[in-house]
Amino acid sequence: MSSATAAPAYRPPSPLEGSARMWGTVALSAATFMNVLDTSIANVSLPAIAGDLGVSSNQGTWVITSFAVANAIAVPLTGWLSQRFGQVRLFCTSVVLFVIASWLCGLAPNMATLIAFRALQGFVAGPMIPLSQTLLLSSYPKAAAGTAMAMWSMTTLIAPVMGPLLGGWITDNMTWPWIFYINIPVGLIAATGAWSLYRKRESQVRKLPIDSIGLALLVLWVGSMQVMLDLGKENDWFHSPLVVTLGVVAAVGVAFFLAWEFTEKHPVVDLSLFARRNFWAGTLATGVGYGLFFGNVVLLPLWLQQFMGYTATQAGMVTAPVGLMALILSPIVGKNLHRVDPRRFATGAFLVFAVVLYLRSRFNTQADIFTILVPTLIQGVAMALFFIPLVTITLSGLPPERIPAASGLSNFVRITAGAIGTSVVTTIWENRAALHHAQLSESVTRGSPAGDAIAALGAAGLSPEQALAQVNRLVDQQAFMLAANDVFYASAIIFLLLIPLVWLSHPTVASKGSADAAAGAH
Repeated sequence: MSSATAAPAYRPPSPLEGSARMWGTVALSAATFMNVLDTSIANVSLPAIAGDLGVSSNQGTWVITSFAVANAIAVPLTGWLSQRFGQVRLFCTSVVLFVIASWLCGLAPNMATLIAFRALQGFVAGPMIPLSQTLLLSSYPKAAAGTAMAMWSMTTLIAPVMGPLLGGWITDNMTWPWIFYINIPVGLIAATGAWSLYRKRESQVRKLPIDSIGLALLVLWVGSMQVMLDLGKENDWFHSPLVVTLGVVAAVGVAFFLAWEFTEKHPVVDLSLFARRNFWAGTLATGVGYGLFFGNVVLLPLWLQQFMGYTATQAGMVTAPVGLMALILSPIVGKNLHRVDPRRFATGAFLVFAVVLYLRSRFNTQADIFTILVPTLIQGVAMALFFIPLVTITLSGLPPERIPAASGLSNFVRITAGAIGTSVVTTIWENRAALHHAQLSESVTRGSPAGDAIAALGAAGLSPEQALAQVNRLVDQQAFMLAANDVFYASAIIFLLLIPLVWLSHPTVASKGSADAAAGAH
């Protein structure tokens, strides 16, 4: 018998117990909270950052783009990196490097340096979320996996809501570097806690060769696609040679990447996971659903601020309750995953999302805060039913050693879908608004109510140009309202069409699936 076969087989560590499990959950959730918070906290601070560093607002958006591009590249590498360096070592290193990158972002003297450090921050953040899911699943008994992920997902539901509110408060009352400095104590506590609890629970390490060609192709096509999505709207999409070039590079790059990875012995991304029906069905349903959800999450505050007179803080307060019902219901969903088919929960999520978006499609410019809040509160129910059951389906039946790769790949699809959803929704919104504006303008004729309004404004002392400008603003408000209604209604229909996709997966129950269950919402 060879020495290889004589070597004892690797056994995954047994679950943590008592206070160790509680503190492990706190440490992992804190790191995840910090990561998710950082994806949204800088958004509201962009004007302050751009002004302080002496650049235009358009250049300031690279603070967001650089993080998103680097993060999208790093997330699918999680499986390969964790096999090569170990899950615990990789997670703690990622957290420490994230803290250092955050500190450097706060010290950045100019925009070019800040963008470089944000890219570094995004890249080292990549493995944190998939590995926090993996390590948390190893901390709990198999039957409690759903409960574990429900507790963890509550943290990730709060972070996207807290980000804009906290970022706005820090920018108004302190200085923008503090949106990065607040990561330092949280990250150090999370890294110290995770290392002290998990260092003796390291996963099996394999000295895999580096798939340098696969890595280069991944960087090429993901980077090109993310930059294309971020710059597309402001450059009029495919009327711009830059956007066309980025699109061609992304398309050719992904074709070569797929061809290479399917034939490579040690691929940098394990695409063989898509051979499993539950993985591809769950990942596709999660990706499309999250893209729709995130696109509409971006659209609502944009409409409120630009056409309903809300300030950024007011828009944040109106949209903040979205996590309230999710916080209440997530533990209940987690505890019942072993009793109820996750496909039923996911179906319920899509139905509730459809109802929420249908209610929003009935909004008009007279909508008060209560009218806007009702669908937002109901949406929390959909969020609780959406994330945990769908990831349970996606990861069902996988052995523990494949969970990091599967979690990283499914999270990559989700992140990419969110970027695509934002670009598509905002572009369609503006295009439909232009169409509605043209149609509404046709009714502005002499003798029409709009014509009478122009005459009345002229009689009040406004010049013809000023009177037309006033009416044009009203037409704009109505046009963008109607365009938002179109987007909300179409999104509701698509959510209904996604329901059969969930039922293509095989039935699974969390208590049988194991590490199956869930790996998280964000």
